[in-house]
Amino acid sequence: MKDKTIDYLLRTTWLAVNKMYNEEAAKFDSTMATGFTLLSIDPENGTPSTSLGPIMGMEATSLSRILKKMDELGLIERKPNPEDGRGVLIHLTDFGREKREYSRDRVLTFNDTIKEHVSEEKLKHFQEVTETISELISNKKIYNQKEHTLK
Repeated sequence: MKDKTIDYLLRTTWLAVNKMYNEEAAKFDSTMATGFTLLSIDPENGTPSTSLGPIMGMEATSLSRILKKMDELGLIERKPNPEDGRGVLIHLTDFGREKREYSRDRVLTFNDTIKEHVSEEKLKHFQEVTETISELISNKKIYNQKEHTLK
């Protein structure tokens, strides 16, 4: 790993994946963010709008813009949550379901192609490493907040 930090490897790989998915989505006048959102919505029962951000790991403001655009495109519809009168459920339209299937197919094609070129053992190690990184970050074990506060 000479001269390449773990951060660099993660970032450049993710940027390449992001670019690939956006290029695929652009063929259908869409974006990776829209595809990811479609895949995060329960196709049968809808998903509470307040749950969608945490599911996707997104900030509410970014998600609001995506949902507004998806609503304008006719991919989703908002319905009152019957279990919580204050809440809203995001449901896929028939068009949204169609686009969701396309997005799902692209993700599965990516996964299958990687599995053809990377051994199961290496993929298991990759998953373990990424889970460890996520755990260290979420438990604030990389940067101790107390160490970095100014006195």
